[in-house]
Amino acid sequence: MSNVEARSVLWYLVFIGFAVNYMIRINLNITIVEMVTSSKSKSAATQAPPPLAALAELSASLSGETHTNGDYESMNVTQSAKLMTEDEEAVQRQHSSGPTMNGEDNDGVVQQLVTNASRLYSDDEEGFDWNEYQQGLVLGSFFWAHWVTQIPGGILARKYGTKLVFGLSNAIGCWMCFFIPTVSYWDFRALIILRVIQGLITGLAWPAMHVLTAKWIPPNERSKFVTAYLGSSVGIAVFYPCFGYVMHWTSWVWVYHLCGIIGSVWWLGWLFFVYDTPAQHPRISESELRYIEKSLGASVQNSPTAGTPWLQILTSKPVWMNCIAQWGGIWGLFTMMTQAPTYFRVIHNWNIRATGLLSGLPHLVRMIFAYVFSLFADYLLRTEKMSRTNVRKLATVISCILNGLTVVALAYFGHNATAAIVFLTMATMLHGAVSSGALASIVDISPNFAGIVLGISGMIGVLPGFISPYIVGVLTLGNQTFESWKHVFLICAAMLIGSGILYVLFADSTLQKWNDYSSLRDDKELVHLNKEKEVLKEQQTREEYLKTEKKQGSDQQKD
Repeated sequence: MSNVEARSVLWYLVFIGFAVNYMIRINLNITIVEMVTSSKSKSAATQAPPPLAALAELSASLSGETHTNGDYESMNVTQSAKLMTEDEEAVQRQHSSGPTMNGEDNDGVVQQLVTNASRLYSDDEEGFDWNEYQQGLVLGSFFWAHWVTQIPGGILARKYGTKLVFGLSNAIGCWMCFFIPTVSYWDFRALIILRVIQGLITGLAWPAMHVLTAKWIPPNERSKFVTAYLGSSVGIAVFYPCFGYVMHWTSWVWVYHLCGIIGSVWWLGWLFFVYDTPAQHPRISESELRYIEKSLGASVQNSPTAGTPWLQILTSKPVWMNCIAQWGGIWGLFTMMTQAPTYFRVIHNWNIRATGLLSGLPHLVRMIFAYVFSLFADYLLRTEKMSRTNVRKLATVISCILNGLTVVALAYFGHNATAAIVFLTMATMLHGAVSSGALASIVDISPNFAGIVLGISGMIGVLPGFISPYIVGVLTLGNQTFESWKHVFLICAAMLIGSGILYVLFADSTLQKWNDYSSLRDDKELVHLNKEKEVLKEQQTREEYLKTEKKQGSDQQKD
């Protein structure tokens, strides 16, 4: 650790943490394609073969045999009957022989249990009879209560630290994934309730992270560090195709088990390597600690008991401009992120592997673009070629306005598969500039209350997370056509362009006066503090006088 900067390690842990956070959000977006759409017999011609058929295809390819789709169905029936017969024979043998301590017999029983479990989890041919409206409710339910914990996330992080709040928020969200398959088979309304609770808990994560950023990252490095938040993009880019292949070879159920395992592993690393402040870190070098503290200066004050200037925050124009920019950007991002798998599968008839890969690719490009642009933004700030406000506005022009224009192109030319890939990738890529725009501006205007400000922004910005899927469900209910999706994308473009224009006209990224704790004290409190100081000063003066008198008395006695 002596040769590696602590904040570099922090960047990677935060990066993976946000990848895990978005893994929880998007896993249902890709699995629902298999849970509902691909399991319908009426669309079997455009589906990837079911798991047993996929295995049969692999076996046939290795043995040099070929089969038609009809052969797969008859083969599955024959294989299923054979497996059921083998199960019955195994059960009969077990009852007739009774318990045994023989190692081979025990291994056989364990293997049989594993086989039965695998067969149960792979048996998803019937699927769920959810229409487009119900699918929209399921997809949007994660965000119904997600906004409720945005402000509490920042408050709790100030009081208990980001390490605890962000870590547990992610970990509990991942552990809840283990229960999604069970409640899905029970009732789609039970799944909605579980996703609402999952969204409520994970809503603490984002605002909590800004508290850590304010305490660890020097001002001219914030654009680069905030790109760690876009680990969410890489998470989408990696997990979409990964989940697609998991579903192709096994079942959508195993996607949620994988999420729980990955989240648990990350949480252990988070506990060991992350600390709330540089001063608490046991392995940070003295030079790095001095550099961070000197760079932050007096702009960050570690006093969680100090009051919060709610009135100043809620009436601050810079705060609301950041909220507006976040609203538009998140509307665009969530529309692309949540609906892309269904769009590619339904409109362009791609199989689950292609859908996963092409839905995740734009988010990988988004992360790369965000990192490159952040280096450019920090260069402009470091060399003072542009003011901090203008750098944030430039980033917002790219992440909102240019993004929106690209979505307009997608709306009109997306009927062509190649054009759809290009424009979707470009739109998602351009949103990556948000790490140097409104997202970083929140820390600029108030490092001390960045978590709370981001909580307010997140509370408002998260609303598109369930409004957008609802609108998509209404527009495409029984009408899965390119024309209906065109309206979806045009609404998205209007949100992006409108919010971007407002931000450019009215935004300000300078440090706000209410960031200073001393500005929170009224005149009475200041008078009270001054009186206390005077009393202490008088006491100290009297003690010094008594000490002097005592010393003089002892000197006279000696004489």
